[in-house]
Amino acid sequence: MTLAHAIYECAQSVLEAPPEVVRDLRIDVDGVPTQYLDAGAGPPLVLLHGHEQSAAGWRWVIPALARTHRVLALSLPGHGETAPAVGAHAPGRDLAPFVTAFLDALGLGEVDLVGHSSGGAVALNVALSAPRRLRSLTLVASAGLGRQVNPLLALDTVPGLGELAILLSRTPGGALARTALSVAMLFARPWRAPGDFVAEQHALARRPGQLENSTTMARALFDATGQREVVLDRLAAVTVPTLVIWGARDYVLPASQAGAAADRLPDARVSVFPDCGHLPHVEHPDRFSTELAGWLAEQRAVHRRPTTGPNPPPTEEGSDADRRNPHP
Repeated sequence: MTLAHAIYECAQSVLEAPPEVVRDLRIDVDGVPTQYLDAGAGPPLVLLHGHEQSAAGWRWVIPALARTHRVLALSLPGHGETAPAVGAHAPGRDLAPFVTAFLDALGLGEVDLVGHSSGGAVALNVALSAPRRLRSLTLVASAGLGRQVNPLLALDTVPGLGELAILLSRTPGGALARTALSVAMLFARPWRAPGDFVAEQHALARRPGQLENSTTMARALFDATGQREVVLDRLAAVTVPTLVIWGARDYVLPASQAGAAADRLPDARVSVFPDCGHLPHVEHPDRFSTELAGWLAEQRAVHRRPTTGPNPPPTEEGSDADRRNPHP
């Protein structure tokens, strides 16, 4: 089977196969009661969500991806139904050890790892600290690739302003206004946001302690001038093939950061979705699923190719819409 045919077959299976059952499960990870979603069978594909999201934020793409993989969407500490972030997993701490502990708890070896936004920064740290645990890395509008961030997120970290925002959010209509602002920031076309997503964002703002927890986590990620942790100078050490997906109209983290990352990653491909904001997997789930599944199929096909010498044969180039790093 040729590489192109393998990719085509994978894409067709994503589009045509029946949906998979998604199980909402719990497991103890380093003493932390942890929520994760589990669907499908095959090579394990682990999904890490972003700030103020949870494992449920991937549900628009899990059924399609589960047609070719065992999909595991993890709720990081302090998110979803996972216990609050404390101690070694408190806001501002490196969560890469938590992710590898999750893999160990499930008895997983190598996985394909996907991280969105702040979850992308976690995924990058896994790739840097435990590269042998990964077959591939996918960064979706990832944090950690540049200082620039939406000024509203940076302002929320200023002492006093974050607390004022919490008080305003608890006034009549305040939670609704916060939800509307969040949706407007996250989507290129806010009216395209799924109703379930909007309802969850509204409910999230009304959960006891959630706003305080969110502000604490935001201050661990950002300061008044932008992102706290930028790892561009460490990307040359990433040894696994990396797919970078971004929305061209991302109002949270600018799409230019995708190119900055690709220029430094040894083996990278960039796919920028036009007319898309900070949540490609929610705003364009069909394209996202097809793009990711096709790329994963290509990586498997390349990995399985027989070699005739000590070095593997070169990979095929992507389409004109893709961009590969020219560096060796």
